[in-house]
Amino acid sequence: MAEYSNPDVLVETQWLEDNADDGSLAIVEVDEDATAYEKGHIRNAVQVNWETELHDQPRREFVSAEQLAQLLGAKGISSDHTIVLYGGNNNWFATYAYWLFKHRGVENVKLLNGGRKKWELESRELVSDVPNRGSATFQLGPERPEYRVFRDEVLQRAQQGTGSWVDVRSPEEFRGELLAPPHLPQEQAQVPGHIPGAANVTWAKAAAEDGTFKSADELKALYEAEGITPDEDVITYCRIGERSSHSWFVLKELLGFDNVRNYDGSWTEYGSLVGAPVEK
Repeated sequence: MAEYSNPDVLVETQWLEDNADDGSLAIVEVDEDATAYEKGHIRNAVQVNWETELHDQPRREFVSAEQLAQLLGAKGISSDHTIVLYGGNNNWFATYAYWLFKHRGVENVKLLNGGRKKWELESRELVSDVPNRGSATFQLGPERPEYRVFRDEVLQRAQQGTGSWVDVRSPEEFRGELLAPPHLPQEQAQVPGHIPGAANVTWAKAAAEDGTFKSADELKALYEAEGITPDEDVITYCRIGERSSHSWFVLKELLGFDNVRNYDGSWTEYGSLVGAPVEK
């Protein structure tokens, strides 16, 4: 059985439980449901709110590298710490944070395999105490612009029909029957459909029942079946860029694709562009 290309990006639940008091770790919960942390979290974990703390509100853009460094430092995290991210729903928003952290130059960051889902399935301890980590200084490494792609290049490639696209949304969104996941409002500005030529590999197919990532062989077969191979220049997208971060993590970190970028503008932006090619 093949190994992950970069197995060191994952830690397992037993390891984290054994090392939760290790002062060299900074455990960080990033969850779609920001209230989940208050109801119980892994011992010594701090919370980062993906919506209010990772975005440079009110505009649609992420915090800068400098702002991210200040945020981490204010939470008592220094660049000497190993950051372990986790969240609910197969680490949906934890991988979103992971991708952004790596893009902005955070070098020492890992993901809890299975996240909150596996932790809870195994009935491991959740606490309500909020740790007091004080403050620290965080020094970021160089930014990694090659992890992100913007509208102009996306539109140019779509018009030229070049490269590989992975649309990680549900089949209903891909086919243009829905504009958002079923539990979210459907009143959107954009037209329905997908980028012409995109393969539809729903993000959650990469996860097993317990929230952990499937094996390297299973993941490789999942993408190869849709024509997505390591020799391609691949762009992942969804609706706002969070589900596609999960797929970016699989392709980049677990399967070792050299050229894979996340289009965080995703369908919310692309589907609103005048004149952009669309398929249904």
